[in-house]
Amino acid sequence: MAINTLIIDDEQNARENLKLILTDFCPEINVVAEAGSAAEARTLIANNNPDLLFLDINMPNEDGFELLSSLEDKNFSVIFITAHNQFALKALKAGAIDYLEKPIDIEDLQAAVAKISTNNAEGSSNVDFGMIKQLLNEYKNDSKSDTIAVPTLSGYEIIKAEDIIHLEADESYTRIFLSNGKKCVSSMTIARYEKVLDPDTFFRVHKSHIINTRHHLKEFNRHEGNVAIMDTGEAIPVARRKLSGFINAIKTF
Repeated sequence: MAINTLIIDDEQNARENLKLILTDFCPEINVVAEAGSAAEARTLIANNNPDLLFLDINMPNEDGFELLSSLEDKNFSVIFITAHNQFALKALKAGAIDYLEKPIDIEDLQAAVAKISTNNAEGSSNVDFGMIKQLLNEYKNDSKSDTIAVPTLSGYEIIKAEDIIHLEADESYTRIFLSNGKKCVSSMTIARYEKVLDPDTFFRVHKSHIINTRHHLKEFNRHEGNVAIMDTGEAIPVARRKLSGFINAIKTF
């Protein structure tokens, strides 16, 4: 089924480039209209009832979030576009909010579109964009904040990275083990968390495991078959192909 889509970006070249890429690599996308401003987009959204918006965050006069907050009905999905590699957006990406950085990577684009297709098929509920903007503002006000947003049934749980001991893949889900003994289950894959989390703190030691090397790694034991021992006593296997990179990473502390 075609996904009727609006592209909203104040840069004409960016709109045209995205449209070309979508035509070549995402045949399920049907671009019904393009807008160069929030005001223009508001009219097009009302007239076209789109399934999906590709929305530039940083636009003059009204930004992408101001546009969304002005709309009463949001019966569509959103993939944000930004020219800025903002940490806040990386954090929110872990919480089921997709964004693409300019220049757009084709694999990232295809993954985001595939996720939209799945959500539409499952009848997933709309994202609370007001809450997302509030989270972004909190991140901007505290640039030292090192947190991620984990999707839950009721919304999002904000977790400090230093409180994460390790993450474990469970098919398409990820289990997150915290220092207070709590465990969270996220619908995001462990590969997604590998992209989001700070590589100076977290290391993917195995296809199914990411560990917090900076705050919770107690020791590395070769005699037990190459395992990382966490401060909770848990033993996490270190894959042979990851061994050299892991040892180099922990040597930098």
